[in-house]
Amino acid sequence: MEEKETLWNKVLAEMELTLSKINFAMWFKDTFIVKIEDGVVHIGVPSAFIKEWFANKYHKMIFKSLRDASETVRSIEYMIVKSEGRKEMEDNERKKNSFKSTIGQELPLNDFYINKEDNLNPRYTFENFVIGPFNELAHAAAQAIIKKPVSYNPLFFYGDTGRGKTHLIQAIGNHLKQNDPNKKVYYITSDKFYQEFASAMQEGKINSFKDRYKKYDVFIMDDIQFLSKKEKTQEELFHLFNHLNDNNKQIIFSSDQHPNYINDLEDRLKSRFVAGMIVDIPEPDYESRSAIIKNKIKSRNIDLDPEIIEFLTTNTEGNIRELEGLVNNITCQMELKGRQLELSEIKHLIKDTAKPTKSVSVKDVIKAISSFYDIEEASITDKTRKKEVVKPRQIAMYILREDYGVSYPSIGQKMGGRDHTTVIHSCEKVKNDLKNSNQLLQEVNQIRAML
Repeated sequence: MEEKETLWNKVLAEMELTLSKINFAMWFKDTFIVKIEDGVVHIGVPSAFIKEWFANKYHKMIFKSLRDASETVRSIEYMIVKSEGRKEMEDNERKKNSFKSTIGQELPLNDFYINKEDNLNPRYTFENFVIGPFNELAHAAAQAIIKKPVSYNPLFFYGDTGRGKTHLIQAIGNHLKQNDPNKKVYYITSDKFYQEFASAMQEGKINSFKDRYKKYDVFIMDDIQFLSKKEKTQEELFHLFNHLNDNNKQIIFSSDQHPNYINDLEDRLKSRFVAGMIVDIPEPDYESRSAIIKNKIKSRNIDLDPEIIEFLTTNTEGNIRELEGLVNNITCQMELKGRQLELSEIKHLIKDTAKPTKSVSVKDVIKAISSFYDIEEASITDKTRKKEVVKPRQIAMYILREDYGVSYPSIGQKMGGRDHTTVIHSCEKVKNDLKNSNQLLQEVNQIRAML
């Protein structure tokens, strides 16, 4: 067995790579291995709240990291140990405060939530999925699948990390399975699919691998982008896709980007992905961020002043995982302090994750849009009403307002001296059109990426 400090440092290194900066700092600060006895690792944590969170949220990840570092680890105990008195408290506190997670001798990675038969997490449901303008199209597509399976095949969601893609695709699986227990639903990440395929090839069990996946009625694959450059796995997925699709089985994918922009992905796979329904999930808007924060607060059974909620909504990024991490951080601090937090304390907590000020000139926006639509830069600010110019001009106004907070009068002035009411009308038109046009949404997101 390795030394305690060396072993725990390996776990911390892996956690730091897996978790966001704020979650890692919040949950793993002042944690350490107290002792190791007969394969049982006793992990010291600073509070009952963190002990409970480790047991319920991070237990599987911690245990796997410990097992990867040392095969002699067979179980974990979490115990409350204050940093100022570690050695004195560890023996006295162990029996009273430890939460023992007994792992079987064969060491299956038991999890409180994941169903091993279908890999679905029952916590991911439509009931706790927050719907806002940013994801209402994705939610509507998911509902369409529930009401009429294979109405879109495949159904493909894409968007940056922390947009709720995994929650949504697993919610579909959980709902279909609940309505029909006989329906064979299976969720898997592309990386796990690749590992299973590679193992089957090495062990000469490729036929069993193929037969297993052909039996599913609903096949859900997360993070398809990780199959980039994995040619043999892509070929296997291609044949599996054809079999499932030909037999009217529902197929659902997610990715961090549109399939056409995934590098080193076979064209024949891309063509099948785009043949179905592709839905972008953009960054949550202000109202959606507020709703998400309120939902997370409610789930943690805490109260926050409206002023604090408004501050969090305004000054945090749209990554849902980051929002959840902030609420958990606040909850933890309230638990430790035994009181409500002041706004000044909240500001200090989120200083590392506060939304950075975006800096861009009107000229930059006009240049990006003119390049994207292949029109002259000067035409965007001219008085012309040519159809091929009006749309790019309206998008420029929308992006300047929505993404960079430029005032309506300033936009009008920069756009050839137009009245602010014209700018308002343009912004509202683009906003409404985005709700009904997936093509426009993709165009706007590509322009944003250029900026």
